[in-house]
This record gives sequence, structure tokens and C-alpha cells, in this order.
Amino acid sequence: MRLARFDGRAADELRAVRITPGFQGYAEGSALIELGETRVICAVTVEERVPGFLKGTGSGWVTAEYGMLPRSTQSRIPRDRTGGRGYEIQRLIGRSLRGVANLDALGERTFVVDCDVLQADGGTRTAAITAAYVALSQAFQTLRERGELLTSPFRGALAATSVGVVDGVHLLDLSYEEDSHAEVDFNIVMNDAGRFIEVQGTAEGKAFSKSTIDSLLVLAEKGIHELLQIQRAAIERLR
Repeated sequence: MRLARFDGRAADELRAVRITPGFQGYAEGSALIELGETRVICAVTVEERVPGFLKGTGSGWVTAEYGMLPRSTQSRIPRDRTGGRGYEIQRLIGRSLRGVANLDALGERTFVVDCDVLQADGGTRTAAITAAYVALSQAFQTLRERGELLTSPFRGALAATSVGVVDGVHLLDLSYEEDSHAEVDFNIVMNDAGRFIEVQGTAEGKAFSKSTIDSLLVLAEKGIHELLQIQRAAIERLR
């Protein structure tokens, strides 16, 4: 069964992706990702302190904050001051980045990754994770150039994408219109070794089978492999 996507993409095709590293001049690292009509900017700040539970351990920390600008959507949304959806997403971003970072190599520093959605058309959390990795890569490079880090603290790369089932068809990288009509919606985070860091899946109205999960994971792996290549090209431009 084929589903005609409004933008003419194939079911297993990503939206047009562009990552601009070093987008903000003052941050230790930054990146703007453009994923179809979705736009997210991520910027890294390095703080010479760590949470209390890490003091005296010599280990560092990576954390994130996430927010949507009021007019990032078609109608104004209030700024999120409740710590609800945004808090859950920023925890996901932080967990994902820590999944590929050697915290012991950071020293007692905190790398804060601010992710702000400039324009939303679906996939903002996965776009934020993909851009955050590039921004953090630049921040690590900045500290290495300063002589504050001896080696890269990364243990691998990571990227994220969404997959879902719309009108019975399995789709990669859902736009907002597709996501709002999806029977099944997944957000997948993977590293460059092909291992999963996070899998979030939800059914709308009807439970899904294990075979559906397996099919969607294969579809996500294809998209993430392509995103990893785009990330590598963006990071190369910083050197």
C-alpha cells in the first residue's frame, strides 16, 4: 500500500536536511538544523562546575534545556514555564548525549546544551538531538584547541529520527501533518554502532504488533545512517 505524501517523498525518505555548525558566535559550540520546515538551534555553554553528586569525582556532566518559541507554530503558544513537555524532552536530549560521552574525560565541567525551536513542523525533539550532537562536537573541539581537553570525550556519534504508521503505511521522518494523523508514532535515538539509546513508541487508538516495531526500527536505522553522514560532513566544515 502506498501513501501519497504531501511533499512527494517516498515512504523511506527523510525531509531535506541541512545542518549549519557554528551558527552562534559566542557559544563554545552551536548548530542550526533545518529539517523540512522544522528549524532548531542548539548552543553549548561550558560551566566550570558540576551537580552536587559529582563534586570531587573528577567527572563532568552533559545536560540540556529545550523550548519552543511562541510563534514557532501556526498559532502562538505560551512559553512553557511549567516544566511539562519541555522538561521531558530536555531530559531525553541530555540522556542521549550522555549515551555517547565519556563523562570522566570532561573534568569537573558541565556542558549545557540549549535547544530552541524556531519553527516546528514535526520531529522537533529528534532534530534537536541530531543538532545537539554537532554543537557538542564543536564545544569539545573548542576546549581541545584551548588545551583544556586532551582528547575527544566522545565514545561514538548519535542521531535521532521519527517513524510512524499513517493510514497503514510505515513512514520515515514524519511532518506535523503526518504525525497528527499517525496510528503509531516512534522517536528513535541510535549511535553509529547501530545500537539504540532511546526508543519511544505510542499507539493511538489501536495496539501495534511486534512486527510493526521491527519494521519501524529498520526504517529508523536507515534514516539515522543518513543523518550521521550529514553530521559528519557538518563537523568536517569546522576543521
